[in-house]
Parts: sequence; C-alpha cells; structure tokens
Amino acid sequence: MAEHSDEASRTRSILAAAGTSGTWDWDVAEDRLHVDARFAELYGLDSEAALAGVSTETFFKAIHPADRARMRIAVAGILGGAELFSKEFRIIDPDGAILWMHGRGQSHFDADDMPVRFTGLLVDVTERKRTEERLRIAQSAGGIGTFEYVDGFATVTVSSEFCQLLGLHPASALPVRTINNVVQADHPPLIPQPGHGAIPETLEGVFCITRSDDGSGRWVARRGEILREGAGYRLVGVIYDVTESKQQEARLRELNDTLETRVEQEVAERREAEEALRQAQKMEAVGQLTGGIAHDFNNLLTVIIGNVDTVLRRFESGADPRARRSLESALKGAERAASLTQRLLAFSRRQPLEPKTIDVARLLAGMSDLLTRSISESIAIQIVTETNLWRVEADPHQLENVILNLAVNARDAMPAGGGLTIDARNVEVGEEAARDGALPGDYVAISVSDSGIGMSPETVAKVFDPFFTTKEVGKGTGLGLSMVYGFVKQSGGHVTIDSTEGEGTTVRLFLERKLDNGQVETAAEGTAAEMGSASETVLVVEDDDEVRAYTVGILRELGYRVVEAHDGVSAIRLLEREDFSVDLLLSDVVMPRMSGQELADKARAMQPDLKVLFASGYTRDTIMRDGRLEAGVDLISKPFTFVALAAKVRDVLDRQA
Repeated sequence: MAEHSDEASRTRSILAAAGTSGTWDWDVAEDRLHVDARFAELYGLDSEAALAGVSTETFFKAIHPADRARMRIAVAGILGGAELFSKEFRIIDPDGAILWMHGRGQSHFDADDMPVRFTGLLVDVTERKRTEERLRIAQSAGGIGTFEYVDGFATVTVSSEFCQLLGLHPASALPVRTINNVVQADHPPLIPQPGHGAIPETLEGVFCITRSDDGSGRWVARRGEILREGAGYRLVGVIYDVTESKQQEARLRELNDTLETRVEQEVAERREAEEALRQAQKMEAVGQLTGGIAHDFNNLLTVIIGNVDTVLRRFESGADPRARRSLESALKGAERAASLTQRLLAFSRRQPLEPKTIDVARLLAGMSDLLTRSISESIAIQIVTETNLWRVEADPHQLENVILNLAVNARDAMPAGGGLTIDARNVEVGEEAARDGALPGDYVAISVSDSGIGMSPETVAKVFDPFFTTKEVGKGTGLGLSMVYGFVKQSGGHVTIDSTEGEGTTVRLFLERKLDNGQVETAAEGTAAEMGSASETVLVVEDDDEVRAYTVGILRELGYRVVEAHDGVSAIRLLEREDFSVDLLLSDVVMPRMSGQELADKARAMQPDLKVLFASGYTRDTIMRDGRLEAGVDLISKPFTFVALAAKVRDVLDRQA
C-alpha cells in the first residue's frame, strides 16, 4: 500500500513538473468521475470527495458555455468507440477567470470492445493561447499573413490575413495552385513546387500579384524559413503588402531618370526669373532717374516752349522769316525733348494716365488721316476691325501715341515700301494660352503688322529694353517700344512681338475688355484757345518762379483774374481771408513744405465747391493710384502750350459739379 502511495506521489510530481493541471479517471459503467487534488482545486471541488468520485456532469458544468456543446459531442465520441481524445477548451475557475485547457485521454475497453474506463489529464495552455491571440492581433493589425506548407501536400495552411492579402475567400487551408494563380506570369510561384525549378535557399522575395477579388495589381513580399526534414522540406513564412514602397521606388527611379531634365528646367526657370528681376530693377532704376529729372526738366521745357510759343503767336506776318524759322526749329527741339521725357515716364510706368472707355474701332478710324500723313505713300495702309468689337478702358491720347509710334517704326522697317496692317479683334485668353504675363480673360488685341525687314530672335529679345534701337545713330532714341511696353503694362494689358527676318514684324497689344458700358471717348483734336472772364478767379500755386510767371501770363491774356502764390502755405493764407473767393485752384503737384494734393484737400475743406486743376511734369504718385489718375482728378502735364492750358482751364470751369 505504501508502495502504491509512493508511486502515485511520484506520478503527481512528474505531472506537476510537466505543467499538468490534473488527471481524471472516469468509470463509465458506474458513471463516476475520480479526479486528483489539482483537478479538484481547478474545478473548486472538495479534494476528498473528488477522490471518492463525482458526477460527470460536474466536469461539463465548469466548461465555458461557448465550448460546452462541442465538448459533449467529443465525449460522446469516446462512448461511441473512439480510443483517443485530444481537445482544447475553456473553463471558468472558481474565481471567474477563463483558462484554456488541453485535455488528452484514452478509452479502455472490455473483452466485448465496450468502453469501461476513460482516463486522461488536463494541461493548462492559457499562456500559449494568449500568446497566439496576441500574435494573431499583431498580424491582423500589421497586415501580415502566415503560411505553412509541407512538401508533398496539395494544400497550404494559411491565416485569414494571408487570404485577405491575395483577395481570396477566408480559409484555413488553400490549394497551392489557387495561391500561385494570383502571381503574375513573369514572377516565380509564391509557394515553390518541385518540378518548377529548384527549391530556393531562402524564402525572401517580392511578387507582383493580381488580386482574385477585384483584379487590382499589388506587390507582396515573402519572408520565412525553409526547414529541411529528411528528403523533404517544410516552408514556414509570412507575406505582407509592399505596394506603396514599390510605388515610391518607381517614383524615385522616375525622378532620378528625369533629374537632368528637371535640373535644366529649374536652371531655365531661374534664368527667366533672374532676367525678370533684372528687367524690373532696370525699370525701377530708369523710373527713379526719370522721376528725379522729370520735374525740373519739364519746368524748364514749360518756360522754353511757352515763351517761344508766345513769341511765335505775336510774330507779325511780315517779320523776318529766318527769325520765324529759327523759333519754329527751337520749338520743335523743345517738343522733342518733352517727348523724350514723356517716353521715359511711359517706359517706367510713371506717366499719369486718364483712362476712359474707348471704342477702338472708332479710334482707329479717326486716326486714318493722321496715319496717312505720317506714313510714306509707298506703303499701303489697311485698318481692319472686327464687327462688334469689345470696348476697352485706357488713356485715348496715349493709345493713339502708341499706335502712331508702332506705325512709324513699321514705316522705317520698310524703306522700299510695303504693307502696313492695323487689325483689332476680340480675343479670349485661356489658362493654357496665357503667357507673357497675361492673365486668362477677354481682351481686344490690336495688331500692327508690316512686311518689312524683320528682326532676329536676339534682337526681338531686346526691343523693349530702354535705349535699345536698330536704327542709325541720331535716327532713334531707343525708347519707342519701351514706351509702348510701359503704357500697355500700366494699362493692365500685355504686349507680344513676333518677327522673322526678311518677312516682317507684328506687335500685338492686348487690352482688357471693359464689361460695363460707359461714355465712349476718343482723343480730341486740338482746338482754338477759349477765352475767360475777369469775373472768374484762378489761384496759381507754383514753386518755380519762371513757370508761375508764364502760367499767370497766359491766364491773364485769356482774360481771367489771377492770384498767385509760390507755395501751399502762402496759398492757404490767401484762402483764409474772408474777402477772398476762388473759382479754380491751379496747383503744381510736387512742391516743398506742402504737396499739391495736400493743398487741394485743405482748400476744399474751406471752399467745398472749389474746382482744382493740377499741373505737373512728374506726380510721384501723389494723385495717382495703380498708375492711373484718381477718380475726379484733373491734370495738365508739363510742358503745356497756350492752347492746351486755355482748353483745359475752360473745360474744368465749365464742368458741372
């Protein structure tokens, strides 16, 4: 008896060391279940009662409800004649914890092959099952599919993630052929097979597949081990999606392949940007230079042109013709100097513009006689305008000057004669067609084309630069096209030039369409001087004594009552006098101590109905916004003539407030 007890103790020790959680011995005939102390503790049974035997229903009662039916069927199989038992199931211990058990047992039969005893043991596999669950979750979260293939079998044991990656229906085992069929033809099989090349030394590889469910192309990587087992082998590994990394590799290769081209493009774009910056700096420098000299220079020209004009007007018809010719020559020279200054201001986009709504067709028709007088008879002039031409907003006087300048350039390019065509039509500039600084939109394109000698690409690239000219020394200032460029840009448009040597040149001005209807105007022809009245008082404010004297002299000659002041402060003192009333303030714009705009604001605060006319050769943007005169501002540019001043003063005074 002692020996039996010792043997049982040794057995329990061995089972405990092996991780066994208890043993059972089921007397089938008596339907009594005898268990050891470890089994009893696991099930919350009294150990002595458990050794004596308990009902088999006690065994099933502790099994997890989700596994209970399955285990009853398995035990029924033992009673039906099965010899071996091996199942994993969950139990709920007395503390409520859920544990995984692996039950292993064996039936014992009598002489008639009827089961009389069923013995076995329980092994706690909770940690293993938890580890497997953590691995399953990790594989699912990481999109990793597992597989195991044994040499000689037609199927592969796979995980659900494996099936999902290949677009196959979920299964625990898949035919090898089904798996390999998703691999594209130019790739080796995902599961290596004897007879299809040697078994590789490693499972590392990347495969392009066509998913079975949606037909999309994906890239999967395979990793794992090849386990040699005698003459055969076993493949254990994983697969995972590497499509994104393959696409990034492809993009990187494409970037590397096109690196040289992209570098060239970057260099070209940088060169263009640098050229644009140089052009902008050049324009700014010219603008600053022009602004610096324009004010004083135009004051001098005002005095010169004004006094020569005054002498010519008073020259008697019988006077010395040589003296008249000399005066006329001096006047032309002064006017050319004034034009030069005006072109510099136009190029640097600092000329004051008075934009109005223009009917381009009417403006071009009105220029027909002027063009005919300016162009040689050996050149045929044709003006073509599209029906229902859109209106534009621009300074009509400056637009006429630009077109005339282009026509004269075209004339000079056709010394032996030819054809000059001025064409105006509606143009829609789209996103793709937008170029040369143009924004998408509707424009009126005015083209001036000649059949002359044309220019090389190198010359075309420089034609808008200030002081660049293809004409002989003394025949051109190099500011004509610069002035055209500056005017169009300041007017919110853009300009292009196309030229071919020996075939001719076309310059196109794109002026933005004006959508709202306004009063249509064109440049007016010069008129005779209009006289004033002594009942109308004009306050002249000018810091240059000679210009002020000339201006006051003209106005008094025209019949106005004139009061003068040498600066804004002096003018304010006059306006503060109760007995002093003024109909028109004629003021210079750029003056020391107080600008013309500041003077006008203070003067109107004292006399709200006061009319204001500015006179300036350079405004410094004080009465301009975005290169245009502010609304309601009247300006006469220096140098001005007797007739021009007379007309402008009369126009401002007669205008209804």
